[in-house]
Amino acid sequence: MSNTPTELKYASSHEWARLEDDGTIIVGISDHAQQALGDVVFVENPELGTTLAAGDEAGVVESVKAASDIYAPVGGEVIAVNEVLEDAPETINADPYHDGWFYRLQPTDIAELENLLDADAYVQQCEDE
Repeated sequence: MSNTPTELKYASSHEWARLEDDGTIIVGISDHAQQALGDVVFVENPELGTTLAAGDEAGVVESVKAASDIYAPVGGEVIAVNEVLEDAPETINADPYHDGWFYRLQPTDIAELENLLDADAYVQQCEDE
């Protein structure tokens, strides 16, 4: 199985969420997802200030194989986007959990994190697919 950090929470749609010390949440896609996509060539992130509900479409990631929607794992306001991805979308393939993050949210309800999968449950879901 691909790299699946245990400190993160995962959506069944393959996004991860990391709660930061300041109470914000950083969102990206899992190593499993980037491997399935192949070489990422384009990312469309949500606009700053956009309010998303959990499960809302937040953007698009395109690879040489396919285009996939990115969904918000939790609700909140988009307060930052990873501008590195505009010129270097392949960063997602190289480092999906750190440099390859997509956007940062100010969550509406931090408790929504509890609705996401832990690493073990996410790995099991990926193995069952």
